Amino acid sequence: MTTTLSRFQDEFVVAVEGGETQDPCVTALAAQPGFAVYRNTVLKGCVDALAANFPAVVRLVGEAWFYAAAMDYARRAPPGDARLVLYGATFPAYLARREAASELTYLGGVARLDRLWCESHTAADERALDASAFAHLTPEAFERMTVRAHASARWAWFAAEPVCTIWNANRMGAAMPDPLEWHGEGVLMLRRAGSVTWQPLGRGGCALLDACSAGATLGEATQRALEAEPGADLGVLFADLISRGALAPSSPHEENTSQSEWNGGSPCSASFSR
Repeated sequence: MTTTLSRFQDEFVVAVEGGETQDPCVTALAAQPGFAVYRNTVLKGCVDALAANFPAVVRLVGEAWFYAAAMDYARRAPPGDARLVLYGATFPAYLARREAASELTYLGGVARLDRLWCESHTAADERALDASAFAHLTPEAFERMTVRAHASARWAWFAAEPVCTIWNANRMGAAMPDPLEWHGEGVLMLRRAGSVTWQPLGRGGCALLDACSAGATLGEATQRALEAEPGADLGVLFADLISRGALAPSSPHEENTSQSEWNGGSPCSASFSR
């Protein structure tokens, strides 16, 4: 690609985004009536991508409100990647700051879960860690071991609001529980057999996965889980994460050392119920 062509393309993008261009050829193009149609088509594509990526938000706030917000966001933050399924990384934070949504304090959280679903859906394939990897470990060896979250694992804890219940109801097109219990909730998402599934996850489980992802040993990770959720049954928690396929070897080398030790894990339930 020549420097001149590259510069033209950069200036063309600036014009599409509504900025002032320094390239006379692009300036001439942008002055034509048809260019406005093209710009609107690009913006509509961005808005449609956001609607596809954040379906729970669309149902929660309604199409008119969503499309107005999405159009404003698209003008402020155009896609940086041609894969529009990845578009909207900062959309949850944008919604959380949007004054018109100030009464919906959980809206940013709902959008965050829609975003985590997209990330889980597009994550790399890999084998999950099998329980047999721990069968012959001494307690000391277990505490020194490091693992990481599965590539498709995404999780979140919301301390003050039932964000996961609200998200699940809107994502699935279901009625909201009545009464809606107002308390903290967490969720774990995983992709299995091409489908993203989700289940409740407590504060301790979220803390354990946070620690593992930060490179902590299992001894350190379980301690952080107890600090986050005193009284948590660590045996049940760890077995549950293993059975769901939420953990992976700490490095690709470990995964390839003995493939007989790993399998694909067990599929999760496809609903978040209360």
